[in-house]
Amino acid sequence: MVATPSEGAAESAAALDDAAHHLMATWTHAHNSAGVPVPTTQLRALFVVERGPVNVSSLASELGSLVSSASRLCDRLETAGLLLRDPGRDRREVTVRLTPEGRDLLDRLRARRRERLARVLARMSPPARAALVWGLTQFNEAAARSSPDDSDGGDGSFLMPA
Repeated sequence: MVATPSEGAAESAAALDDAAHHLMATWTHAHNSAGVPVPTTQLRALFVVERGPVNVSSLASELGSLVSSASRLCDRLETAGLLLRDPGRDRREVTVRLTPEGRDLLDRLRARRRERLARVLARMSPPARAALVWGLTQFNEAAARSSPDDSDGGDGSFLMPA
């Protein structure tokens, strides 16, 4: 059973929704900048694979896509030199992992995001920054404890990759 948010939580949700627009714009700017050789969907796949080698079926599930679509996505990422396929002992089970180039791309994107976020945070007072970090830490912990019924699609897709 999903709990109904209190009035205070609903007001907080509205404020967070408003702020999320600017946060996401700041966060995703690095993904849309020059020098990023792949579109957002492919980046999302790379972020999933970054957590550790994953089979194509699991990747498809994480992305909310068909296995055939995830396989074609892996083809494009492999052609770009960002992903490697490792056939296992059972050749039907193919695992994908990042190449050093793929890891470098994600590291560069993460550094760009953090630079942009740091510029925005520098315009906030130290107490406001501390409160924001504390609140986001609490939010992160609460979201990690959420059940699949709490999300829109039941698959955790409401959370973005790191």
